[in-house]
Amino acid sequence: MKNINGTPVDVESLKSLVGGGLGGLDGHAPMDAIKTARSGSRAENLGSAHLLPETVVRPRRGSALRQVLMSIIANLGTINTGMAFGFSAVVIPQLVRADSDIQVDEDQASWIASLSSASTPVGCILTGWLMDAIGRRRALLLTEVPLALGWMLIALAPANHGLYFIYAGRLLVGLGSGMVGAPARVYTGEVTQPHLRGTLSAFASVGVSLGVLLEYAVGSCVTWRVLAGLSAAVPSLALLLTLLTPESPAWLVSRGRHQEARAALLRVRGEVCDVQQELDAMRDFAERNNVVKLGWRDTFRELVKPSAMKPFLILVAYFGIYQFSGVNPITFYAVKVFKESGASIDQYLATILMGVVRLMFTVAGCVALRRCGRRPLTLTSSIGCGLSMLGLGSYMMAWEFWTAEGATRTATWIPVACIFAYTAFCTTGFLIVPWVMIGEVYPSNVRGLVGGLTTCAAHMFVFLVVKSFPLMQKLMGHSGTFLFYGVVSIAGTAFFWALLPETKGRSLQEIEDYFSGRTETLKPKKNKMEEVAPGRGAHQHILIAPKGQALP
Repeated sequence: MKNINGTPVDVESLKSLVGGGLGGLDGHAPMDAIKTARSGSRAENLGSAHLLPETVVRPRRGSALRQVLMSIIANLGTINTGMAFGFSAVVIPQLVRADSDIQVDEDQASWIASLSSASTPVGCILTGWLMDAIGRRRALLLTEVPLALGWMLIALAPANHGLYFIYAGRLLVGLGSGMVGAPARVYTGEVTQPHLRGTLSAFASVGVSLGVLLEYAVGSCVTWRVLAGLSAAVPSLALLLTLLTPESPAWLVSRGRHQEARAALLRVRGEVCDVQQELDAMRDFAERNNVVKLGWRDTFRELVKPSAMKPFLILVAYFGIYQFSGVNPITFYAVKVFKESGASIDQYLATILMGVVRLMFTVAGCVALRRCGRRPLTLTSSIGCGLSMLGLGSYMMAWEFWTAEGATRTATWIPVACIFAYTAFCTTGFLIVPWVMIGEVYPSNVRGLVGGLTTCAAHMFVFLVVKSFPLMQKLMGHSGTFLFYGVVSIAGTAFFWALLPETKGRSLQEIEDYFSGRTETLKPKKNKMEEVAPGRGAHQHILIAPKGQALP
């Protein structure tokens, strides 16, 4: 038997297919569904009339283990960001002691704390361009170099002029921290599938919290030079492991390197996964949206489009609100804050416990992100952080009154509870959600560049908050500073409620379509198909027409 094109058709396979589709002509359960092989180009598949009996049906979801491993390797460098944050908290108390071989005053200490954040924006902009120019993987490799050099420079700082070595080392560490943020998150977002992307993208936040805890714990036991030397091991390990990872498939498709993209997908999904379908979707999207390498003029046009500008403004505002809720002043000056809060607990022990709380709730936030979504966690974080800061500021105000009146302070557990509660609320939302969304909400054409600009803005806020913290304490007092942070966090709740979109479970293409105006909402679409199982191993799709419409 031949079809209209004269091509032979297997009659027995055709009978089997018809019989299986109708549930079996003999009244028995139908055969397993027969799938056509996905090989060659889409044009060849569409034009072929051959029926291939009983080929293996490949799952659409790839190996979760592979995606987890790739995400861990990509985010190893983010541990350095947390180490840069936590370093000053335990090192400054050592440097201000009378027996320190490098003496610093309060102003110099504030520079040690904030200088890493001063160079971070430069790294963000640099790596944003590098990601789109040379690829996500190569950008990740380059980030580890200034990190390792910076830590070694601090560790080898001489007694004479050693302060300048520390300054230079902090600048290099900050540069590397800025460079690693965007590629780690963008790479993770592009190599993971939607059902895992939210949780795995949050690994960056886990890395930051782990780095903070490591600096707090190790720094309380060793000298600052040893601490810096040990810190250099992390970027060295990250550099070696990143060499084992493939390039981002999405970036390869945007450069027209489809065979390499397919090979990369096989490495991050596994051999049993239907990578051809995912690759076809990437190619379709790239062709439909003209995803190509852009020149500077075309890049600028893409940056000012609503698809890039809308999410950029939302995330910049998000970072501004959460930074001025007080997270990094507490992180960078943890020992000092516990001492000034009126708490009676040992400041170093409290700092280590705070690091443990931060890490635990960061992990909990990663799990909750997959179940709850971005908006609920953000709103919970905003309200909880605001109330915690207001509670801490109120206690410190009362303590200032007691001190002036010569009264004995009481309930010294309250400031510790407020700081721990603040840390828990902050890490479950503020420290996870905006960083995850960097890898989700931007157009693929300029995702690397805008991601770098966003992390640049985020770390500029870090520098402003950390550097201004001692000045705010002089102008507003200890209690007034934390009351201000609480008010900012509470006020930010209205902004998040009104403008923050929910991207949970949405593909990168769906999110881009939403911000481009091609779709009106990011809410999940109602199913137009119902699946029933008429027999063993087979699924029959029954189309259900939307209300008021007819089926084609």
